[in-house]
Amino acid sequence: MKVMERVRESTVGRSIWRAPDRATERDRAAGHWANFFLHIYPVKMRRKEMTFRYTWFLGVASVVLFGSLVVSGIYLMFFYVPSPASAYGNIQNIQTQVAFGQYMRNVHRWSAHLMVLVVAAHMARVFYRGSYKSPKEFNWVIGVILLVLTLLLSFTGYLLPWDQLAYWAVTVGASMAGFVPLLGETIKGILIGGDTVGSATLLRFYVLHVAVLPTAVVILITIHLWRWRKDAMLDTGADDE
Repeated sequence: MKVMERVRESTVGRSIWRAPDRATERDRAAGHWANFFLHIYPVKMRRKEMTFRYTWFLGVASVVLFGSLVVSGIYLMFFYVPSPASAYGNIQNIQTQVAFGQYMRNVHRWSAHLMVLVVAAHMARVFYRGSYKSPKEFNWVIGVILLVLTLLLSFTGYLLPWDQLAYWAVTVGASMAGFVPLLGETIKGILIGGDTVGSATLLRFYVLHVAVLPTAVVILITIHLWRWRKDAMLDTGADDE
């Protein structure tokens, strides 16, 4: 034990073990409470806040649906090439030739639709219960950003088949982005990747859909859950998960 203590107190040890050694039962309990994965619920919360009737588990359902989207999306990525010449054919091939392709595409599509509905319902419930009020304003803002990212994920995924509906949807969407004050034309140029809708446009929306937006969602969900865990210990307002 003395050797371990000397290792922890060394420069290298302190760089690895940030928290002090949990020597007493109180210290060990504090470490358990502070660990997100060991104790996801707050140290103290009202019993009714853990019931289905109180929360409808909408926050949990949103995370589960996002996980379903990630798993099914990774499977679909093996058979899709973001090219105007092959995108639509890839979708047809997935539905007719790939093992479980039709099933995985349906799981992906319906999970996306349900996630939009569930996240919107979650936001409505939080607003109805007043959980956006002080001191939970920050987490409310994070939730609003997550709702916007969910809509963007749905929109960018809608364009990937690159059929007539997708082509005109991206054309209209990019035109709408062009009306944003000050930055409109810049945003439109970034989305389209040129003067006209083409291969660069599809590639950019594909990168947004499979990399940029999911990464942002994972980061914000982590922050959102952490803030919920901390804020739920407060007696003011209601639980928002």
